[in-house]
Amino acid sequence: AAAAVCHATARIGDAEDMRVRGRISIVNDGAKRLGLALGMAVEEALARLADAPAPTGTLPAMEETRRVLPPSAAAPGGPEIVLVDSASLVSPEDTGRIVVTGSHGGLVGGDPARALKAEAALAVFNDAGIGADEAGVTRLPALDARGIPAVAVAHVSARIGDAASAWERGVLSRANSRASALGAETGMPLSAWIRGAFQAN
Repeated sequence: AAAAVCHATARIGDAEDMRVRGRISIVNDGAKRLGLALGMAVEEALARLADAPAPTGTLPAMEETRRVLPPSAAAPGGPEIVLVDSASLVSPEDTGRIVVTGSHGGLVGGDPARALKAEAALAVFNDAGIGADEAGVTRLPALDARGIPAVAVAHVSARIGDAASAWERGVLSRANSRASALGAETGMPLSAWIRGAFQAN
């Protein structure tokens, strides 16, 4: 049994806020059999999910990917571009690179120190619908304070958790002040903006 919480009712990346304010937006068949319904408070849903039977099947293995794009994909003379499906795959070796993630742009646990694990030339996230308290893009100002340009792509333009989708189809929805100074504006295709903004002088 499984259910999801509406992004407009609770902050993404904040489990306690989900518990207190969250409302259910989608349920699977197992959750329906337990009486979960759209609009239900998470507190009530949790009580019902406690009666769910133990799962009997297994999920297929899914690997999150990480790859550096060939130089032809980047702006002439510009930084390398690395695609990571999860921001957890970012490493110190990505310092100076353009890091395109499939992750949401919300601070995990609200901790600015966890915004990004490298001093990147640019960080890209999915806005995850932006949602309650604009939590889906809270990494952007945190990275501004570290001097790192950061943008989010609209959740309707690219699949969350899929960095290749963000690179190939993402459309900018938000930018921090460092990225705005590089010409980032809402509605721009991500890849086209990057190629224009990061050309070597």
